[in-house]
Amino acid sequence: MTTREFIHHADQHPIVLAAALVAPPVVAWAAGRLHHRGPAGAGLGKYLYAVLVYLVCVPGMFAGVLTAYTLFFSRENLLDVSLLVYFLPIVSMIVTLVLIRKSVSFDEVPGFDRLSGLMVMVGCSFAIALAIQTTNIWIFFGGSIERLFLLAAGIFALLKWGAYMLFRRRDEPKTERPRFPEG
Repeated sequence: MTTREFIHHADQHPIVLAAALVAPPVVAWAAGRLHHRGPAGAGLGKYLYAVLVYLVCVPGMFAGVLTAYTLFFSRENLLDVSLLVYFLPIVSMIVTLVLIRKSVSFDEVPGFDRLSGLMVMVGCSFAIALAIQTTNIWIFFGGSIERLFLLAAGIFALLKWGAYMLFRRRDEPKTERPRFPEG
């Protein structure tokens, strides 16, 4: 099954797709009502939040990459795409993460640091691919070398942090997320 066939198949079952993408925010909202802000505890709460995070982030990241690919690479009109396939997973991911964040810190959700590292790596990889595609590798002739070095250094730092967060062992300490200068 190709990606195009998968998207077409998902678009042919809108009720199932909508139910699958609306359920996690509803469960996160209900869990937030039952579990008040504070530590997730050693019980079922933090694992429920972990499952919800993965249930929305994997399709949300896929839809984000798909939407960006459609917009920047294939240059299709986003008015002609399915809202359920291209945008509802992103909205579901954002709403669910906001609802979970209101109830518990992401540091307490098992595996969230790895998933955030994966998100950074996917985003950086897409940025690299977009830069290569839009510049047609003519950056040496059309852009300044300083911009190239700054771009490469920034992307390298984010990829290094994302890879560490994604592939670190359980007994290794977490590192702080990179902070951007304020002001």
